[in-house]
Amino acid sequence: MQRFQLKPLIFGLLVPGLLVVAGLGLPVSRCSAADASKPEANAAKPALTVTLTQAKSAMAPVKLAANGNVVAWQEALIGAEVNGLRVLELKADVGDTVKAGQLLATFSAEAVLADVALARAALSEATANAAEASANAERARAVQGSGALSTQQIGQYLTQELTGRARVESAKAQLDAQLLRQKHTQVLAPDSGIISNRNATLGAVMGAGTEMFRLIRQARLEWRAELTSAELGRVTPGTGVLVTSPSGAQLKGRVRTVAPTVDALTRNGLVYVDLLGPPAGAKSVAGAFKPGMFARGEFDLGSSSALTVVQSAVLVRDGFSYVMRVGADNRVSQLKVQTGRTLGEQVEILTGLTAQDRLVASGASFLSEGDVVRVVEASKPNRAVAPASQAQAAPK
Repeated sequence: MQRFQLKPLIFGLLVPGLLVVAGLGLPVSRCSAADASKPEANAAKPALTVTLTQAKSAMAPVKLAANGNVVAWQEALIGAEVNGLRVLELKADVGDTVKAGQLLATFSAEAVLADVALARAALSEATANAAEASANAERARAVQGSGALSTQQIGQYLTQELTGRARVESAKAQLDAQLLRQKHTQVLAPDSGIISNRNATLGAVMGAGTEMFRLIRQARLEWRAELTSAELGRVTPGTGVLVTSPSGAQLKGRVRTVAPTVDALTRNGLVYVDLLGPPAGAKSVAGAFKPGMFARGEFDLGSSSALTVVQSAVLVRDGFSYVMRVGADNRVSQLKVQTGRTLGEQVEILTGLTAQDRLVASGASFLSEGDVVRVVEASKPNRAVAPASQAQAAPK
């Protein structure tokens, strides 16, 4: 009786336990099978498709930039050389190109011509008196010692002869002075160049030494660059320079000399650069470059070896320059670099990079530290990789 009652109880406890164990084991086996069938689920997806580049060595020109002013090489001050004469005619104005000896202005010459006539008359009188004194002296010499004339009279005739000659020389000098005044009634250009200033006014009475014109000699200009004390030693006479005006016109130059002193306040020194020839499209140097103009320039100091990369590989973040290096596992790491000279589409890398590093050629601004990239040939453009879900959802 007791054994018959225990069997249903044991059976009722075993059946539910087996069902629970079976239910727990079934999902575990399914998950393991799914994970085993998809091993790529844990792999990182590429953030960007990129092309690679590497730094290369190249010979780069060494330039030294500077600022300065354009001034006249030399200026000639042309003034009046006669006093109290009226300006009769002006033949030149500001901006005119003149040649040496060209007539610039004339003064009224009536008073000077009258003085010349008086000087000629005085010379004629002195010449006549000298001739008479010379004749008397000859007669006195002829009778000297005969007692016809006293010794005193003979001495007077000889002295009058010498005095007559001296008066002739004085009259000639006065005539030469008046002829020189007559010559100075015409103002001539002392050298070829360009008139940069005119102070003369028609009809004005000019005093001797008053400035009438200012001339840029030979139309030559120079650029006076300011360099620091440390930079002055890098520049020598004969160094080539490329000077750029505010309008963008460029002109080649050559260092003529370096100032022997440095300003005690600014610690800067001057470098004198001759501007060579007019730029393209200009008739003269002064056409595109004018005295008093500010200009910038670059001194050509030769060339040196440089490690360069394409500009698109360098990105600027927070005021610093970086490149993205691609590792063997196609993960990128951000490298801080120091840039130098710009050479067309290349930029010099001073520190932080070696020639063996593989770099992202472009699109580095879309990447972050540790991102995975897909590397393609350089001929293919950079493009972002579409997520797998978007590719599957695209309409067919």
